[in-house]
Amino acid sequence: MNIKRNIIFSPENRKKDGKPVTVNVPIRMRVIYGGKRVDFTTGYRIDVAKWDADKQRVKNGTTNKLKQSASEINADLNKYEADIQGIFKIFEVAEIIPTPEQLRQAFKKKYSPPETVIEEEAAAPPDLFEVFDEFVKENGRQNNWTTATYEKFRAVKNHLQTFNPLLSFDDLSETGLNDYVTFLRVKQDLRNSTIGKQMGFLKWFLRWSVKKGYNKNFAYDTFKPKLRNTQKKVIFLTSEELKKFGEYEIPEHKQYLERVRDVFLFLCFTGLRYSDVFNLKRSDIKNDHIEVTTVKTADSLRIELNKHSKAILKKYKKVQFEDDKVLPVISNQKMNDYLKELAELAEINESIRETYYRGNERIDEVTPKYELLGTHAGRRTFICNALSLGIPANVVMKWTGHSDYKAMKPYIDIADDIKASAMDKFNQL
Repeated sequence: MNIKRNIIFSPENRKKDGKPVTVNVPIRMRVIYGGKRVDFTTGYRIDVAKWDADKQRVKNGTTNKLKQSASEINADLNKYEADIQGIFKIFEVAEIIPTPEQLRQAFKKKYSPPETVIEEEAAAPPDLFEVFDEFVKENGRQNNWTTATYEKFRAVKNHLQTFNPLLSFDDLSETGLNDYVTFLRVKQDLRNSTIGKQMGFLKWFLRWSVKKGYNKNFAYDTFKPKLRNTQKKVIFLTSEELKKFGEYEIPEHKQYLERVRDVFLFLCFTGLRYSDVFNLKRSDIKNDHIEVTTVKTADSLRIELNKHSKAILKKYKKVQFEDDKVLPVISNQKMNDYLKELAELAEINESIRETYYRGNERIDEVTPKYELLGTHAGRRTFICNALSLGIPANVVMKWTGHSDYKAMKPYIDIADDIKASAMDKFNQL
């Protein structure tokens, strides 16, 4: 048996008059294993400024209030860690996962002096942000998170820390959650739709922390703030706009836009995401189709090629790119900038009205379509045009990797509108 464990030394998080204590703070040894957490006192104190958080030891050359040296303190911390590891080895041989009390008693037997006896007081409440880091590490590894997903949860943590640097699980009562929603709306100036996503990520973390035994506050489970929302606009190019975009004659002094257009058109005619076309290798190209394992969902897809996608591949067949890539794909941010520039030149300027809410305030914005274009519009363009051409949704889903019709519904609604509009043309005969 192997008991996975993590041993962390750190100054305790203590507050006085609502402010963190940073002078002469007790050093604690925290042991985390199997969703359990046990705190031990070490008998030493140190100023936070003299603590090396990376090494989890007292900084060399410093002393504490009792003039105990860093080498003396660190030697005992090393011994405590070795003793805890030895205790776990004994439990492993016996094939027993110890309860927190068993672990406390086993450690207590090794030490009788008061300074090293485990505190009999109630254990300090778990540090929410330490638990959040553990949540990200575990779920990121288990679910194979992309860089973009890690960035999303980094933003969640940043919002929480800005809201309250000393935030605890107990703070997230119904009142605390309401205060947090207000903070996101007023201080962070977020739209209701974005607040909804932030709360969804937070609830995911809180559910996980309950399951692991870190959190006993269930207020999140019934907390459902009223956030007025409208369905997000699906930005895509109609068949007419796609033709106009593809046939636009790029000026001589802007030839750098040609490769951007080719990559975007490839997205429009294959339904790939930007991340997948960025990683597309020559070995993924077969005679009449491409085979990819998507970056975002790890789906294995077979996408048949049409004359448009084939023409783009043929154009770059003899051009060598780094890492044996198929197409000249630049960074997503740069490509988005160039796409807007090119679409403006090609007069893809239909006025798009977007409606969103901040609290109860309704905000309407009218923007030319070229300003809203990004690489993901290529995938949306593929889906909307495929459905409007009468290709069955289940076939389109096999190309795109969508697993349920719920995600496809906005596109199906658009296709129905396009068909109804086309049928209306008969009334003009």
